[in-house]
Amino acid sequence: MITIVYEILHEALNLYKWAVILAALFSVLVSFGILDTRNRVVWTIGDFLFRITEPALRPIRNLLPNMGGLDISPIILIFAVWVAQEILRRLYFAVAFGQVSGLLL
Repeated sequence: MITIVYEILHEALNLYKWAVILAALFSVLVSFGILDTRNRVVWTIGDFLFRITEPALRPIRNLLPNMGGLDISPIILIFAVWVAQEILRRLYFAVAFGQVSGLLL
């Protein structure tokens, strides 16, 4: 049972990491005029990506100083998701296999 919960959480974090990457790529493509947000499908995809990533990106952007047009908050969020995946992995191995020493490394 613990393996199923671990796999679901791990994959959810992995999907969220890809959503952040896609949202950043989408933003760049829109800003360069490659994608037209007047197209309904493009707007729907952009709105979906914005709604799922913005609640996590907004607090990071508020903490960062103004860097002109450069937004590194997606990189920080991807790193945070990676750290969460690593913590989850270590907890899983500690609980499932009794490897408590792996928690400290």
